[in-house]
Amino acid sequence: MVDTRFYNNNGPFSLKQICEICSCELLDSSKADVMIKDMATIFKGGEGDISFFFDKKKKEAAANIKTTACVTSKDFVSLIPEGVVVLVSENPHDSFVKLNYAMYSEVLPEAKICESAKIASTAKIGQNCYVGEGVVIGDNVVIGDNCRLEANCVIADGCELGNNCRVGACANIMHALIGNNVYIYGGARIGWDGFGFKTINGVHKRVPQLGRVIIGNDVEIGANTCIDRGALDDTIIGDGVRIDNLVQVAHNDVLGRGCILVAQVGVAGSCTFGDYVVAGGQVGFADHLNIGSMAQIGAQSGVMRDVEPGASLMGSPAIGFRDFMKQTACVQKLWKK
Repeated sequence: MVDTRFYNNNGPFSLKQICEICSCELLDSSKADVMIKDMATIFKGGEGDISFFFDKKKKEAAANIKTTACVTSKDFVSLIPEGVVVLVSENPHDSFVKLNYAMYSEVLPEAKICESAKIASTAKIGQNCYVGEGVVIGDNVVIGDNCRLEANCVIADGCELGNNCRVGACANIMHALIGNNVYIYGGARIGWDGFGFKTINGVHKRVPQLGRVIIGNDVEIGANTCIDRGALDDTIIGDGVRIDNLVQVAHNDVLGRGCILVAQVGVAGSCTFGDYVVAGGQVGFADHLNIGSMAQIGAQSGVMRDVEPGASLMGSPAIGFRDFMKQTACVQKLWKK
């Protein structure tokens, strides 16, 4: 069960309502008025709960489902135990997400500015904002409406945040212009110096980083992720980008719309990504690369050359996915010999 100390439960919902929310078909229409109070996994749910079954790898576990109802696909209906009300969905995972949004909501703080926040007199804060304990907001900062700035985050001089943004606890933002509906998780560092040094007479001299970070709309940036500002041109994060925890995006990088970078990805400086590029966990990109739209890079790959649009790569150095699998099979055969 979901812990209501942290989330509001907006239920209960009837199975008829759930069908409407999740775009499902109720196989037994006589059960339309049965009430569901919570969502649960197929392993822990019980009476009054609804579960979701869509993983063919867990077929054997289906026999032990004890929830009142279960959402599944038509291919798995026969696996659901007798007595469990079945709802059929073309995409049970999508249905899970829809019901999740309907049934639960976060416990949000009331709109207020805490007394311990330090806000410059020249800063502008929009309506209905929450500014938490110990927040620091610098000169000429602009904060849009309905923003949530959590404890001890810092918004440095001149930064701008659009409407409906959330900045997690202890995150730091500088030299950044940020759009609407952006969620920056706790501990993230946005707009700090890029790693730029020039060795002169045996001494590493810091190259001034004079660019900014520009973040579009509907972006999420994970906890403890770092996005460096540009050396001269800007570092740009496009609309709809999703960046996981512990990711490094270096100076002058440009990410197109809808890109996804999974945990511990490292992107060296001056790389340009097209739209909807996906990089699995721990992928490393060399500097000054062009990564085509819709490219997919498998986990722990090392990308050292430009990538064509739509390519699927794996390995270090990264090669075509099919070639990687052939290469792996060949090595395994040699090892057995």
